[in-house]
Amino acid sequence: MPRVKGGSVTRQRRKKVLKLAKGYYGSKNTLFKVANQQVMKSYLYAYRDRRTTKRNFRKLWITRINAAARMNDMSYSTLMHGLKLAGIDINRKMLSDIAITDAAAFTALAEQAKSALNK
Repeated sequence: MPRVKGGSVTRQRRKKVLKLAKGYYGSKNTLFKVANQQVMKSYLYAYRDRRTTKRNFRKLWITRINAAARMNDMSYSTLMHGLKLAGIDINRKMLSDIAITDAAAFTALAEQAKSALNK
């Protein structure tokens, strides 16, 4: 019985990895073993950074809201607490967008938060 040579399957697998490694520096885009290691590492970075991006955006939104809140003589935490007491349910992404694009609307929200805190 002749032996089975896995040449075509192996070649396809290696070509797939080398295609993914296109653009990498040095031997990382030409040698299979090194390219495979780098592709695996790149997948880990991509997985990790999809979560890090969400974290970073939330930090950015909070920073913007805090800056706008302080222009209205409030801190971020008191503003958010006041909005919750006032029954205004708005997410941080939208709130930061309002703070940047429409200062008057943000001031109105801040006033509602203040009045809810005073009650």
